[in-house]
Amino acid sequence: MSTIMRTLRNLRKIGIKEYAHQMQYIGDTKAGTYIATDKYGNKYYENLEQELPLRTRWVDYKQKEYDPAQIEPGWHAWMSYLVDKPPTEDAVLKTGQRSWEIPEHRPNFTASRAAFKTYST
Repeated sequence: MSTIMRTLRNLRKIGIKEYAHQMQYIGDTKAGTYIATDKYGNKYYENLEQELPLRTRWVDYKQKEYDPAQIEPGWHAWMSYLVDKPPTEDAVLKTGQRSWEIPEHRPNFTASRAAFKTYST
């Protein structure tokens, strides 16, 4: 929850349409710099100036039935403040896929019909 002054300041910066979008899907208003879009269409933002500590980075999911497992590992590291640079700028994450990595990112299927179930006798 944000203060009235912060909400009005963000409303002025982002506009009414984006304000309604953020209130619908995030539940808060945020204004910041667009960083990049990943291959799944999720948009990443950052605001280092006026946000609270550890609330300066956020994602706008493409799918409205969002799940944090829809974030790629490199972006997850950036969102969790494990790395300072986003994957588009980080040299280690730009090198490509390592031999031991899974070719395609798979979301976490826990609590869904596709969840792993062990064989029961």
